[in-house]
Amino acid sequence: MAVGLLWGCQAQGASRGSDTGKASEKREVKTPPAAYKVTFATSKGEFVIEVHREWAPHGADRFYELVQAKFYDDCRFFRVLSGFMAQFGINGDPQTMSRWREAPIPDDRVTQSNTRGMVTFATAGPNTRTTQLFINYGNNSRLDGMGFSPFGKVVEGMNVVDLLYSGYGEGAPSGRGPDQGRLQSEGNAYLIEDFPKLDDIKTARLVEQ
Repeated sequence: MAVGLLWGCQAQGASRGSDTGKASEKREVKTPPAAYKVTFATSKGEFVIEVHREWAPHGADRFYELVQAKFYDDCRFFRVLSGFMAQFGINGDPQTMSRWREAPIPDDRVTQSNTRGMVTFATAGPNTRTTQLFINYGNNSRLDGMGFSPFGKVVEGMNVVDLLYSGYGEGAPSGRGPDQGRLQSEGNAYLIEDFPKLDDIKTARLVEQ
C-alpha cells in the first residue's frame, strides 16, 4: 500500500505551521478528560473509539474539539482500503472544511503503534494535522517511524468498521476512488453524485462519563 497516500490533501494557501486558526479561535473548548469515548453511528452500525490523552495530547484534544462541534456528522468514509485502513474526516460543507483546514495542530510524539483498531490523524507533512483520521485494519507498524501517532482505539464495533464499503479502492489520481481536492471544494454533493455507495457517519457523540 502506498503509505504516502495517508497524507491528507491540503488546499493551496492553507496555513501549515501554526497551532491556532480560525476554527479554533471561534470556540472555547475545555480540556478533555484523561480518557474519553466517542460513539459513531454510521450507515453500517455503531462503533466506539476510546481516546487516551497521554498517547497523543494534541491529537486527542483536537478530536474532542471536532466531536463537540459535530464536525464528523454526515462525513463519508471516502477512502477504504481492505486490509489497510479506513479514512474519513473531510466535512461535507466546503466552507466548514476550509475553516478547519486553516487550523493545523502540532505533531505528537509516537507512543503507540498503528495496529488493528488504532485511530490516527492523517497529515500533509510536519505539523499539518487538521481533521482527517484513519482507522487501521491491520498491523501497520511501518507507519510509526513516519510520525503517524495514534491517539485512540476502536474498543467496540470493529466488526462494523470492517463492513465499510471499499469497492471504489484507492482515490484519484492513482485509483478510481474520490479525489480529495474535489471533495474539499465541492463537498458531499460530489460524493453523492459520483460515489453513492460510500458509507457515512450519521453522528459522532461523546459518551457520558
